[in-house]
Amino acid sequence: MSAAARLFAAVLLLQTTGARDSRPLPDPQPFFEAVRANLARSQDEQNRFAYKERRTDLNLNPFGRMGTGETRVIAVMPVEGGKAVVRRLIERDGQPVTDAPPLRRELRMTERGRSIVDDVVATLDVKIDHRDVLNGRDAIVLTFKAKRDAQPRTREGRLVRGFAGEIWIDELAKEVMRVDAKAIDDLTFGFGMLGRLNEGATVSVRRQRIDGDLWLPVSIRFDGEGRALLFRKLTVNFALDWFDYQRTSF
Repeated sequence: MSAAARLFAAVLLLQTTGARDSRPLPDPQPFFEAVRANLARSQDEQNRFAYKERRTDLNLNPFGRMGTGETRVIAVMPVEGGKAVVRRLIERDGQPVTDAPPLRRELRMTERGRSIVDDVVATLDVKIDHRDVLNGRDAIVLTFKAKRDAQPRTREGRLVRGFAGEIWIDELAKEVMRVDAKAIDDLTFGFGMLGRLNEGATVSVRRQRIDGDLWLPVSIRFDGEGRALLFRKLTVNFALDWFDYQRTSF
């Protein structure tokens, strides 16, 4: 392709992109309600899936760094109609593990999961900002920050109160695709005695279509700096991935 042709193609692309982005943004209230309903459905349905979880342990080493410990892969299987899961370690640092005992964990009730979604939504001031393209799909980008008068009732609500950022919503599916957030204040754990993460820590979450029209989380990344046990400096670089989702029949 000649230089003139490439220039013409670039101009045409910019024009068509501008035309696409000039479309009216969706009406906020029904759009938010649809996204919220899909998140609640995801909470309900996730307990019906077996999957694998890859995580980097948050171990503090002598240099004050967290997230550089061993990497483990855990097989997760729902039992008792989704009321609990059995977790079994199957891989450590790339090597198979065959003798790890299964660990049973009770799950939160569906109502609890829905209350978390409701509490997080009530805590945040969310606004439609612009239209974008993510992974080849039209996305509506939302901005969020905590409401000044927010009084969250759950741990998750109190956590998101300290963050601001952007959310990419698949425009057609009304599903959360990506969340990028940054801490706008220091975050403390154990009343500040166990640790503190400094303002500027970042969290990134990804969700994908997994089964039919159901979307589930596939990864989370956490990066930040702070102090452990009041004095020791720490750096957090934490990765968690969920993959190989398989629907089960109870």
